[in-house]
Amino acid sequence: MFGISFSELLLVGLVALLVLGPERLPGAARTAGLWVGRLKRSFNAIKQEVEREIGADEIRRQLHNEHILSLEEEAKKIFNPQPTPVEPVATVAPTVEAHSIVPPVAPAPVAVAEPPVHVAPVQVAPIAPAPVEHISPTPVTPSANDSSLPPRAP
Repeated sequence: MFGISFSELLLVGLVALLVLGPERLPGAARTAGLWVGRLKRSFNAIKQEVEREIGADEIRRQLHNEHILSLEEEAKKIFNPQPTPVEPVATVAPTVEAHSIVPPVAPAPVAVAEPPVHVAPVQVAPIAPAPVEHISPTPVTPSANDSSLPPRAP
């Protein structure tokens, strides 16, 4: 409960034996056991009272049921996708009234297509690159007063 191992309990027992002595140690252990039992019982009673007031069990069940229902709805959506409804296109039939007579329309004249004109392809001559002159490097001799050179020894 408190993270105390057996070796730590043994050490506490030895220290208690040395401090209290063999005569008083059994009575002290009995008293400590009674107090620990009372604390456990009181904590459990408080815990049960709070759970009763809040109704934690019922709330947990409701949350669990709601979670299961939401999972079922998601599963239904995944496994049974409903197609989106297509809106029907309204078609309007032409109505002819008895007193309106529409004269027949003559077909539009058909344009005759002229044969395509063939154009000879133009040939373009490639442009030769300009000749590159090779410039040979000329040696540069430094002047005697060049400040970039180290000073000469006399």
